Amino acid sequence: MAPADLFTGLAALSWGQVVMLLVGLGLIGLAVTKEYEPVLLLPIGFGCLLANLPLAGLADGEGFLGALYTAGVKTELFPLLIFVGVGAMIDFSPLLAQPALALLGAAGQFGIFGTLLLATLLGFPLNEAASIGVIGAIDGPTAIFVATQLTPRLLAPIAVTAYAYMSLIPIIQPPLMRLLTTPAERRIHMEYAPRPVSKHARVLFPLVVTLLVSLLAPAAAPLIGMLMLGNLLRESGVVERLSKAAQNELINISTLLLALTIGSTMSAASFLNWDTLKILALGLFAFALDTVAGLLFGKLMAVVTRGRINPLIGAAGISAFPMAGRLAARTAQEADPQNFILMHAMGANTAGQLGSVIAGGLLLALVLRWLPA
Repeated sequence: MAPADLFTGLAALSWGQVVMLLVGLGLIGLAVTKEYEPVLLLPIGFGCLLANLPLAGLADGEGFLGALYTAGVKTELFPLLIFVGVGAMIDFSPLLAQPALALLGAAGQFGIFGTLLLATLLGFPLNEAASIGVIGAIDGPTAIFVATQLTPRLLAPIAVTAYAYMSLIPIIQPPLMRLLTTPAERRIHMEYAPRPVSKHARVLFPLVVTLLVSLLAPAAAPLIGMLMLGNLLRESGVVERLSKAAQNELINISTLLLALTIGSTMSAASFLNWDTLKILALGLFAFALDTVAGLLFGKLMAVVTRGRINPLIGAAGISAFPMAGRLAARTAQEADPQNFILMHAMGANTAGQLGSVIAGGLLLALVLRWLPA
C-alpha cells in the first residue's frame, strides 16, 4: 500500500457520512445500553456504519451488502422467512377461544389508514403515502414488504422508523394507556374460562385463513401464507424439528441478514432529507393512533359488555407480538396486582398480528390497482 493511500478514506469522508456514522453508533448504543430491541437495532446500526464507510463500496451492487439486498430484500425473501418464524411462535388458541377479540385486532390497524390520509395531505404521492401508512402496522417485515413494492427509495427510513418505534413500545404506550383509561377501568378483572380449542381447529385455522385472505386479497398471499405456514408447522404436531428450526435458526438468521441489509440502505444520500423527518413524525402519529383507536374500542366493548372487558387489551391489538400483550397485562397489574389479563391481551395481540398482515395486503392491492401501469 502506498503511503498516499493510507488516509484516502478520511479524505473522502463527507459531512453526511459523518452524521450517518453517528446515527449508526447511536442505534448500537440504544441496543447495548438501553436494550431497545437489540436483535434489530444492533445489526441495523452496524449495517449503517458499513454503508457509510467512504470508498469501501460494501453497499454497492457488487459489495456483499448490495448482494444481500438484491437477494433478500428486493426479492422480499427475508421478510417472508421471518414471517414463517413468527407464525411458528404464535399460539392462536386465545383468539380462537374468544373470537370477539378479533375486533380489537381490526381497531389496532386504524393508524395505517389515518396516516395514509395525512401523508397524502402533506404532499406524498399515493404509493409513498401508503408505504408510510403501513408503519402503523407496527410490523417491520410487513412495512418492508409493502415499501419494497411501492416505493423502494423510501425503504430505509420506513424500515428504520418501523423498527425504532417497535423498540419504543414500552415508552410510547403506557402514557397513552393511563391517559385514556381510568384507574377503575384498569382494575377490571376478566374471567378466563375459555372454550377448549381442539387440535383440529388449531390445524384448520391456518389453512382456512390462508385460503380466505389470499382469495379476497391476492397481494396478501405471500405474507399471510408464510405466517400461516409457520403456524401450521407448530400446530400440526408432526414436524416438531421444522417448527423449532423456524422459531430459532430460521428467524434468527433471517432477522440478522434483514436488519444488516436495512442498515446498509441508510446512506447519507437516501436518509438525510426532509422526507425522512416527515416519515419519523408520521410513524409516531401512526403508532399513537393505533394505540388510541384500540383503547377507545376497548372502552366501547367495556360499556357494551357492562364492565366485563378491560379496555387495556385494546392497546394490545397491534402487531408487536408478544411485547404489546405483555405490556397491557403489566399495566393492569400495576393498577391491581391480582389482575391477570395476559391471555386476553395475547388474544388481542395475535389478532393484531393477523390484522396487520391483512391490512398491508389489502392496501398493497388497492394501491397497485390505482397506480398507472
